[in-house]
Amino acid sequence: MADTLTARPAADGRRRAQRRKRRLAVVFVLPALLLLGALVVYPVLFSFGRSLFDADGDRFVGAANYAAIVQDPATLKAIRNSAVWVVVAPTLLTGLGLLLAVLTEKVRWATAFKLVLFLPMAVSFLAAGIIFRLAYEQDPDRGVLNAAVVGVHDGFDDAAAYPTARAREGHGLTGAAGGPYSTGSTVRPGGSLSLGFIGVAPDAMPADAKAASDAAAAAPGTDAIGGVVYLDFAPGGAGTPGRVDPGEKGLPGMTVEAVRDGRVAATATTGEDGSFRFAGLADGDYTVRLPAANFDAPYQGVDWLGPALVTPAIIGAYLWVWTGFAMVLIGAGLAAIPRDALEAARMDGATESQIFRKITVPLLAPVLTVVFVTLVINVMKVFDLVYIIAPGPVQEEANVLATRMWLVSFGGGDDQGLGSAISMVLLLLVVPAMIFNVRRFRRSGA
Repeated sequence: MADTLTARPAADGRRRAQRRKRRLAVVFVLPALLLLGALVVYPVLFSFGRSLFDADGDRFVGAANYAAIVQDPATLKAIRNSAVWVVVAPTLLTGLGLLLAVLTEKVRWATAFKLVLFLPMAVSFLAAGIIFRLAYEQDPDRGVLNAAVVGVHDGFDDAAAYPTARAREGHGLTGAAGGPYSTGSTVRPGGSLSLGFIGVAPDAMPADAKAASDAAAAAPGTDAIGGVVYLDFAPGGAGTPGRVDPGEKGLPGMTVEAVRDGRVAATATTGEDGSFRFAGLADGDYTVRLPAANFDAPYQGVDWLGPALVTPAIIGAYLWVWTGFAMVLIGAGLAAIPRDALEAARMDGATESQIFRKITVPLLAPVLTVVFVTLVINVMKVFDLVYIIAPGPVQEEANVLATRMWLVSFGGGDDQGLGSAISMVLLLLVVPAMIFNVRRFRRSGA
């Protein structure tokens, strides 16, 4: 009986202590709960309620805004783009992260390499968007990617000699801008002609261009046709149009053709003074033609931010930012793999490829899954890169759900009812992935 009386106060004391601990825990947790309620729970409930009203928020429309989502072509395009992002970006990032994590284990400066790859994570999406908006510029003089593409292209394919040149009207040549140009009248062997062009800026003239002269093409011979192709513009604007004047330069490197009966009978290239000569011609009437290849516009590179490539281009910017994150997480998982399993496989004669496919990847499966799902959640919410990189004319082609929600609500649509409905759909898509990740974290912690 005495033991019972002694045990009761002790049990009461333990219960009081537990209640004090719970109250203390509530005191510490309460600020976080209030903050969570103010920043998460209340906005979610408010957005859901707002999604049930019209654009002005005055009339209850029920599920009409949700029905409008599947009827609006722009919103459906945003859903399609979001699906592309979810499939492509996390898959590429997880694969790149795995590949780089394995490779960095085999290099001497692994820490420095990881640091360089992880640095883009320190750059905000706003700054990254501006960087890649400039890098993707169509003008090769401004966009670094197109500068590289144009440099490689021009290394294999010569650019046109005079893309801006055009024939002086009314002085022997006919043809539209961009060529080809042909003489309006025929010429026979033994004759010569002067072909004047304008539209070539002084700084675009070849460095080896010399002064043009009619004498260079005069008296070509009885079986030849001669001529000169020149810039019909004398310094200071002096001179007579259609005639070679002192100070006017020849246009070297021009391809010139002698055409007879619709066929090219001879081809020549103008010299440093713009002169050319067709030798060994049979008697007859010829038309002199300058092919359009002389006047082709220069190659401008790839239209990265055009409708066809804008989404892949933005995904490329996203990969630049997040590859380091995936590599570091996967690298941490790789470091935890038991080395004895790998050494045993090598001693049994397994190749590095077999070890990677049958040991490393299966052991890393939990880490790869967490990285993939985390990236899926992040990709569903991507906004900054899409909004900043995509130019206005192709913004609709690049929109994802987050940008579409903002544009509908605040970016000119002024329909916060539909925008709230889109936000609820986005939330419903993100929540399952978040629950999956939390459960996996708990299982791994257990």
